[in-house]
Amino acid sequence: MDATHRMVCQEDFFNPLTSMAMQVSGILVISHFFHLVLKAFGQPGPIAQIFAGLVLGPSGLSNIPKVREFFFQSISADFYEIFGLFCRIIFMFLIGLETDIPYIKRNLRAVSALAYSGVVFGFISGLGGSFFLYRQLQERDFKFTFVFIIMLILAYTASPVVIRLAAELKFDTSDIGRMAIVTSLVIEMSCLLIFNFIVAFNSGKVLKYGSYCIFLSFSVVIINKYLANWFNKRNQNQKYLKNPEFFFILSLLVGSSMFFEWANYNSLMNCFLIGLLFPKEGKTARTLVHKLTYSVHNFILPIYFGYIGFRVNASFLNSWNNVLIVVVMVLLSFASKITGTLAACQYLQIPLKEAFLLGFLLNLKGHADLLFIGSSSKTLILWSPKAYNLLLISIVVNTIISGPIVAFLLRKDERSFGNKRTALEIIHSADEELSLLACVYGPRHMPAILSLISALSGSQKAPTNPYLMHLIELVQKRRINVSYHELEDHELSDEEDYGGNDVLGIHDAMDAFTAETRILIHLCKAVSSFTSLYEDVCNIAEDLRVSIILLPFHKHQRIDGKMDSGKEGVRTTNQKILRHAPCSVGVIVSRGIDGVPGFSQLLGSETVQHVATLFFGGPDDREAVAWSRRIAAHPRINLTVIRFLPASSSSISSPSVYNSQKDNAADGSNAASDGVDGVLRALSRLEDGNSTNEVDNVFLSDFYNRDVSSGQVAYVEKYVNNAAQTVAALRDIGDLYSLFIVGKGGRGHSPLTTGICDWEECPELGTVGDLLASSDFNINGSVLVIQQHRHALKQGSYRS
Repeated sequence: MDATHRMVCQEDFFNPLTSMAMQVSGILVISHFFHLVLKAFGQPGPIAQIFAGLVLGPSGLSNIPKVREFFFQSISADFYEIFGLFCRIIFMFLIGLETDIPYIKRNLRAVSALAYSGVVFGFISGLGGSFFLYRQLQERDFKFTFVFIIMLILAYTASPVVIRLAAELKFDTSDIGRMAIVTSLVIEMSCLLIFNFIVAFNSGKVLKYGSYCIFLSFSVVIINKYLANWFNKRNQNQKYLKNPEFFFILSLLVGSSMFFEWANYNSLMNCFLIGLLFPKEGKTARTLVHKLTYSVHNFILPIYFGYIGFRVNASFLNSWNNVLIVVVMVLLSFASKITGTLAACQYLQIPLKEAFLLGFLLNLKGHADLLFIGSSSKTLILWSPKAYNLLLISIVVNTIISGPIVAFLLRKDERSFGNKRTALEIIHSADEELSLLACVYGPRHMPAILSLISALSGSQKAPTNPYLMHLIELVQKRRINVSYHELEDHELSDEEDYGGNDVLGIHDAMDAFTAETRILIHLCKAVSSFTSLYEDVCNIAEDLRVSIILLPFHKHQRIDGKMDSGKEGVRTTNQKILRHAPCSVGVIVSRGIDGVPGFSQLLGSETVQHVATLFFGGPDDREAVAWSRRIAAHPRINLTVIRFLPASSSSISSPSVYNSQKDNAADGSNAASDGVDGVLRALSRLEDGNSTNEVDNVFLSDFYNRDVSSGQVAYVEKYVNNAAQTVAALRDIGDLYSLFIVGKGGRGHSPLTTGICDWEECPELGTVGDLLASSDFNINGSVLVIQQHRHALKQGSYRS
């Protein structure tokens, strides 16, 4: 008898776990099949995962008695609740960890207008529609609470669904995608705050437990700050935290969330807040993102979205009255979200096509709204099975309809939602956000690349969104004739072949840079053979919608000043990136005195750096000046634009020099004004005489009006007859600047540069860049060679 009883207990204990494991496996397998089918029609992964749940749940295979008996057991509900809770804790913490706080601060007005316009219209629609729904659903009690929950459901937007949909459709880095993600987070947190207040006042313990929860949440935030700082300093020779350290941080998160749930509060806000305020720099944050991202995006969220569909029971749509209830809820949701979004976009002057896309994005549901009608609302209202299932069906239908519409709108007008900032020349203001992708092959390239990122960040008013990509050559595995237990410790991991030693140096340089500049760099990695490595760079640059790509030169300077060639694969990769890049590209040649690049001293030193931009004419040189505009805003950089003109121009324009106010603060304002007026008159005469390209002159005139007249930049004109005089002029200034910026080419057959070298050693740098990077041309400054994206001016220009 005891043995039988023990066997029954064991069966009751293991069956829910077994059925849950089978559900998870079934959802992953079926969702993968649906994803393969729907991907051909441009549909995102979350829609496929919800469909997988529908197929596996009561609306599909679970209609079969044996399947329903296996999946839906009487004691399995608690297992599903706990599993869903841990999923929510992990991915809400990760969402907070990856949220861009500076972006929210810069766009707070627009985000607030979009978020609360939709919320207000949702509340109005919910208030009007709840009385009809109350009568149709035949709910007898808790009328006031019912109205509030309907209002919350209609006002709500599910941020995890928006984030995954944007990532799947690859517009999460676009302006409209980032705006939608941040707006959905504001809406979600606002609705959760209102819901928690309703729960608190209903329980009458708002002051007692509410104050405890707030104190606990901020205590964990403060503890994490000190823990992260301590963990960052420990084990300097390790790339990531050890597993016990990682799990200790997660235990604080889970423990505080459990207290929230015990106090009848929803823990989602706590998880998001802890992630949002977690220190983003250093090894600790990198470890959390590294370990959580893969599992959340590939397992937790697909399973969670699958469970949304799995819970739907379509058998309740057995009458026209029930169908009408679902239709009314869906129409109210669409009407309120789209109307509210259109009103806000009209106020913010956002184009109509983007406004409609935002409206459908913000109508995505399927996260906290499930809690509004589920376990979290048990203390407020007891839902009848009919009401619960019909509200759940309306939530799922909203997402199933909105998701494909978003995908259709993006696919229909892909060009309009693509990257419009493929070159800096078409960016009108130096204060606009700059997204850039910097590539390095090892720690040797970090000083020059990081100095450039700091310089391009300009002033504090110019936001920068930098990404650093570690390019790693995929080498063929070597075969060894020893057993596993005979391997040395350093041979046990494949990390050595995939940048294992270099990663530590790169991480240390990044952490020091962030500590000094407060600029957070997002790290990514590409592992491929040199023949295809350029594809990874170009694809990532396109997905991230960056405006510029920074590449290190394949040569490095020895201590005797000579340039030593590195791997030929690095050079061929750079050449392919220059040919196929979806945006402008800059190649940095690191040079200096005694092998120490002077421009790299921009970091870790108060020394003022003198930078020269060489302008011969053409789109690449105009792009070089556009880059220089941002660099000139850096407080420790003095920029001089040197324009080379044919000597024949001196007959219509005398040599002009206008110095920056950084160097000549004591000069009289009248002299400065005369200098600017003289330069502008000279440019006008050059344009009238067709001595130089008209586009270059219009561009430089605009540059003068905005930058030179304010004293931010110095301007010099040099008149030469031929390439030999150009080389002589470059030699004269070779020791004056720590960085030379020059366009790659696009000048046509200019007499000033044609034949500047008998032969080009590195044609990918252009004529002038190749000369400046040559070992035979002795200069003390680094060289930045710019190539403008060739299709940039088709999208817009400084003249538009």
